[in-house]
Amino acid sequence: MQKKSWNNNLKQANKAKNDEFYTQLSDIEKELGHYNEHFKGKVVFCNCDDPEESNFWNYFALNFEHLWIKKLVSTHYETEKPSYKLEIVLDINKDWKINKLDTIKTPLKQNWDFRSPECIEILKESDIVVTNPPFSLFREYVAQLFEYDKKFIIVWNQNAITYKEIFKLIKENKIWLGYGFTGGAAHFINKHYEDYATAWNHKEWMIRVSGVTWFTNIEIKKRHEDLILYKTYNEIEYQKYDNYNAINVDKTKDIPMDYKWEIGVPITFLDKYNPEQFDLVKFRKGNDEKDLVINWKCPYFRIIIKNKKL
Repeated sequence: MQKKSWNNNLKQANKAKNDEFYTQLSDIEKELGHYNEHFKGKVVFCNCDDPEESNFWNYFALNFEHLWIKKLVSTHYETEKPSYKLEIVLDINKDWKINKLDTIKTPLKQNWDFRSPECIEILKESDIVVTNPPFSLFREYVAQLFEYDKKFIIVWNQNAITYKEIFKLIKENKIWLGYGFTGGAAHFINKHYEDYATAWNHKEWMIRVSGVTWFTNIEIKKRHEDLILYKTYNEIEYQKYDNYNAINVDKTKDIPMDYKWEIGVPITFLDKYNPEQFDLVKFRKGNDEKDLVINWKCPYFRIIIKNKKL
């Protein structure tokens, strides 16, 4: 398998609008297993998935009865021709099971971009959206989910936290991180590699992506668990920013337990963020509206927080 870095693949996707990255079934199983009770009696919509390739479709089709899903819908995007939708609702073949064998395929008039009128009509009728949205359209995709007031579980990269539109939603407790954030890597399958290396055409590529994160607005136990703090504040270890009155912390585990003023933490803190324990004050900028600086250097994006329990 050929591998490429996240940054290179993301740049290529944005440049060529190549958004065909398919999530592995193992990564989907690890995350969605935490949400089983939320799918009962719900219409689940995978609106950015080629059902012939998508492991989101496979996961829900295989677990349709186990999860007590009311209806499963998936749509397939085509660039230059009408597409189709797949649905599972009933035991059509009368074998006393509801699974892929009961799939209904319906032609569509449009190409099934998630913004198309046909797609929006099904979105309105859906309860939960679960998918890997297009890399180049993440902001627009999330905005649509909130426009139609939908519950969702979606996978993307941690860098989405740095988008002002996404951080605003996080700060307002309208979106948060799921269980699967590790700061490490996950793997995606890319079917369209002609843009990357002509010599490797028509071979399946496995892409290693760092900092893969699940975003959701479904309540989960994880986000109400306090972060255990054990370090105490001292002026030598915890230096203040040059352009903002807050101390800098390079690792979430090093947040001092006895500091009641503002603290700058890396974006990975959001994996441990409990809104009942901390306030999110602001993102990235100092008093001069420039990036936070410490000893004349800019650390990677920082979030300013404050302990609510002190």
